[in-house]
Amino acid sequence: MADPSTYRPAPGSIPIEPGVYRFRDQHRRVIYVGKAKSLRSRLNSYFADIASLHPRTRQMVTAASSVEWTVVSTEVEALQLEYNWIKEFDPRFNVRYRDDKSYPVLAVTLNEEYPRLFVYRGARRKGVRYFGPYSHAWAIRETLDLLLRVFPARTCSAGVFKRHNQIGRPCLLGYIDKCSAPCIGRVDADQHRRIVEDFCDFLAGKTDKLVRDLEHRMQDASEQLDFETAARLRDDVGALRRALEKQAVVLGSGTDADVVAFATDELEAAVQVFHVRGGRVRGQRGWVVEKAGEAIDPGTDTERDLPVLVEQFLTQFYGEQVALVEGQEDELAEPAAVVPREVLVPALPPNSDEVQQWLSELRGSIVQLRVPQRGDKKALAETVQRNAQEALAQHKLKRASDLTSRSAALQGIQEALDLDSAPLRIECVDVSHVQGTDVVASLVVFEDGLPRKSDYRHYAIKEAAGEGRSDDVASIAEVTRRRFLRMRRDFTTGELTGDDAGGEVGPEVAIGAGIDPQTGRPRRFAYPPNLFVVDGGAPQVAAAAEVLDELGITDVAVIGLAKRLEEVWVPGESDPVILPRTSESLYLLQRVRDEAHRFAITFHRSKRSRRMTASALDSVRGLGETRRTALVLHFGSVARLKKATVEEISEVPGIGPATAKAVLAALSEDA
Repeated sequence: MADPSTYRPAPGSIPIEPGVYRFRDQHRRVIYVGKAKSLRSRLNSYFADIASLHPRTRQMVTAASSVEWTVVSTEVEALQLEYNWIKEFDPRFNVRYRDDKSYPVLAVTLNEEYPRLFVYRGARRKGVRYFGPYSHAWAIRETLDLLLRVFPARTCSAGVFKRHNQIGRPCLLGYIDKCSAPCIGRVDADQHRRIVEDFCDFLAGKTDKLVRDLEHRMQDASEQLDFETAARLRDDVGALRRALEKQAVVLGSGTDADVVAFATDELEAAVQVFHVRGGRVRGQRGWVVEKAGEAIDPGTDTERDLPVLVEQFLTQFYGEQVALVEGQEDELAEPAAVVPREVLVPALPPNSDEVQQWLSELRGSIVQLRVPQRGDKKALAETVQRNAQEALAQHKLKRASDLTSRSAALQGIQEALDLDSAPLRIECVDVSHVQGTDVVASLVVFEDGLPRKSDYRHYAIKEAAGEGRSDDVASIAEVTRRRFLRMRRDFTTGELTGDDAGGEVGPEVAIGAGIDPQTGRPRRFAYPPNLFVVDGGAPQVAAAAEVLDELGITDVAVIGLAKRLEEVWVPGESDPVILPRTSESLYLLQRVRDEAHRFAITFHRSKRSRRMTASALDSVRGLGETRRTALVLHFGSVARLKKATVEEISEVPGIGPATAKAVLAALSEDA
């Protein structure tokens, strides 16, 4: 725990201009990013009497070891720079809005030759258009089923599409006219894309024109006595109207707005957003934020919490949404599609004019930021507020003891192992193999008691490879050596330059250590864990500890967790530490160990599967790795390759009839 006075900038050295500042810890990681109208006024408030600071702010300033800043010209520039830095460094003391659950959306893969419609959950990808989010996946499938009779676009996966293309017959949806069957050439790529574009237009709110067009076509068919076509078009119009009825009109026609509401308590905040397009609620989304351990502003009180949370939400949410669509060629996927004309919030942020200007620049036209006072918008805002309160109540019921139990678990580990501080970063290593073959290892990372999957790593063990024997001790030693040599290299190869953002910095700040000079981002393994866990007993722990001694690393605690009785082994101790079977500390260590085991097993199975797949074709003379891979990719699996004919195999580029016969012969012998 650092004393803020040890890194306080010299009096008068902080500029009075607006800017953005960063607090870094002892390992040069950015732990908090903030902005200020006056850097001097804001930063001086962090170095007041520590007892007078808000508990969240106190935790942040004592975890930091340096502060630096960048001066900007306007508050709008400060807002943009703050957002960019929060996105780049992911500081642990900044509020981060993450979905309280993964809401389903309707995805349209416009980046494919034959775009596909499907229900999707997860991170957004470029070239894919998303509609929603929806509260339930069944709501998407129900709407999609109604619309497919009007817009018969492809919904199948790539494998199904390829298979029906090969056999020359459509799937069931193609037979019942809910797919235009581009897989067999019933429509070409341009015709299919026009169908998909009409579908996107309908979901984007351009409904009246499509309905009118269908009605005109229905009347024309009726006048020409083509009653069968007229009946089909009548059913299509009915399907469109039923789909529209599922989206209630809540505001005036043509209204594009996002309605935001918060529900907060001392520890957490829930936010709900209703997306209104064309006067109809098109989607809903929610987040829950843990406020405990977050630093918003020095002296933040309950009354100031809401405006600050509103500002942070608007910058993060709309900044990330616009970043997803930038650079796409699809004219529908433009910033104006994700930033509405109006954003209704429960309270205006402290610098509402600057936030409104920034949102307008993102959209490319004027955006109004308002607090609804009366009428339909006020009523809808109250509905969204009730949803936020309900979401927070449900979240607290599900995770009532989660934050408390994590804190108790880390505190218990600190006390049981006699550590100087709670192990906020825990890394665990596990080894997986089958009788000494395909030896692999995994390294998983937990921060603040939660998995940080972006830092997970796989290792292919080199020293034990090919020996045909199990040597977990040597494997643990190899992984430990590679991990901490990586830490030393990442931390020492950065050049000590000026501020990587190009502005002024605080006194005596070395920026380069642990920072990638090409990207400006912190290297993920440039700093050590507080606790290094190995899966095993005394021999494995001794091997890891010996490697750390060789490397001269003394500030990392090492333990082993043995599976048999769940004993905790400490280097140099003849007896293990026994944690209570019901303690949160043991439960956390078990979670870390089991996650490392799962990650290692998954990698081992994939590696073994690739080796076994390749070995079946190794005996084919003249068939190299490139053509083996091409065969497996073309047919999808060795099982399908075995069922193929010589002619089908010969269709693969680089494979002639003679080689195709040799492949089938080798596979039949292997069977």
